[in-house]
Amino acid sequence: MEGFLKLSTLLIVCMLVSAPMASEAAISCGAVASNLGQCINYLTRGGFVPRGCCSGVQRLHSMARTTRDRQQACRCIQGAARALGSRLNPGRAARLPGACRVRISYPISARTNCNK
Repeated sequence: MEGFLKLSTLLIVCMLVSAPMASEAAISCGAVASNLGQCINYLTRGGFVPRGCCSGVQRLHSMARTTRDRQQACRCIQGAARALGSRLNPGRAARLPGACRVRISYPISARTNCNK
């Protein structure tokens, strides 16, 4: 039940963050949240990276083809990270793309400038 509550909170935050930007990109924060939802336990508690998490990371990577898409996904991820607060392990978040065999050209970090 706790995992469902976290995922629900994450989805709501992502939808609120994406509302003003929805016309700018094809990717919504809801899509980001649904693709990364199975990663929450790994990102907050550790352990192994679930197969469903990596499937979501790979799917999200394939969806984010344009610069606008990648910027929007970045903003959504940062909003979700803020919602998780201190429960989020930044090191695990930074290593997640590599753990899922996805190559991206920017770091996963709260300091990443999503406008670049």
